[in-house]
Amino acid sequence: MIRIMKRVGKISRHLSQAWLAGVWIFLVAYFAYHAFQGDNSLAALKRLEAQQVELAALASDVGAVRAALELRTSRLNNRSIDPDMLEEQVRQRLGFTHPDEVVVFLSDASH
Repeated sequence: MIRIMKRVGKISRHLSQAWLAGVWIFLVAYFAYHAFQGDNSLAALKRLEAQQVELAALASDVGAVRAALELRTSRLNNRSIDPDMLEEQVRQRLGFTHPDEVVVFLSDASH
């Protein structure tokens, strides 16, 4: 009877150690899976970094267009009107030309 009790004691100790090892293996597998899959994974981080680069390039393009528009509107200031800009606007809106001129207006492809 004592032998049986010793064997049962050894088995129960081994089972408790195996259960603890199983929990640790499960935890490691859980966190490893979620490190490579899902919304907060390493792959999602790489996608976000690529998107950040694309958006930075887009922002610089928009900044350049904005700077060009600000320069153009600064030339239309009431205090100091640029004569070339004024002539361009008059020709475009009113259709004024000299008799010996041919004016071709090109539309902006970016707008």
